[in-house]
Amino acid sequence: MKLFGGKDSARPSGRGDAPDSGGAQPASHHLTLELKRAETFAAMAARSRASSAIEVPDLLAGMYVCNWDRISKYWEENRQDEVEDVLRRICQISPQRWHTWIEQYDRHHQEEKPGWRLLGRSTNEKSDQDPAQPSASLAALLKQAEQLAPAYDRTSDRSIPILTTECVLLCIARNLRSEISRKLIATGLDIARLEKDVLLPRRPPRA
Repeated sequence: MKLFGGKDSARPSGRGDAPDSGGAQPASHHLTLELKRAETFAAMAARSRASSAIEVPDLLAGMYVCNWDRISKYWEENRQDEVEDVLRRICQISPQRWHTWIEQYDRHHQEEKPGWRLLGRSTNEKSDQDPAQPSASLAALLKQAEQLAPAYDRTSDRSIPILTTECVLLCIARNLRSEISRKLIATGLDIARLEKDVLLPRRPPRA
């Protein structure tokens, strides 16, 4: 699937678990632009099933749809059709939902502005729904990714980990107690190559 590939931006995007401007908690991590797009897609997936929690499969779905060209290199080319089928099943993407999401995402992907819509509603419009937040399992996964992140956005008083698509994918795969991890490994995911790219990146993202 060659849809919305490209390199993770060197400029971090996203706020991690930081609240809005009225809150006191600082961000625990930043996201690269590509991972931020996957997060936005994950929120859309959560809303599509009327859930207030973004689950690990939602973020994996976002990574698949938004970053397939980037992550597909961790599987043998002759197995990628099989991998895509497994990912669609893990993420519970029915054909109807798949086409709806793709059309919606493709329509607004190039805009890159606050008017970007989720399931037909502008992000500037008021909603009686609270924004979807990471579930406990996804929050724990992102905390693990913070420990692995090789690059940081450094400020005067702290260093904020910058999470990449590869870093999060590695954390999903490493959670051997999870069914998702076992299914990904069974497809031939090249964990050794993934670990090398995460821990020893050629061009780490910079602030």
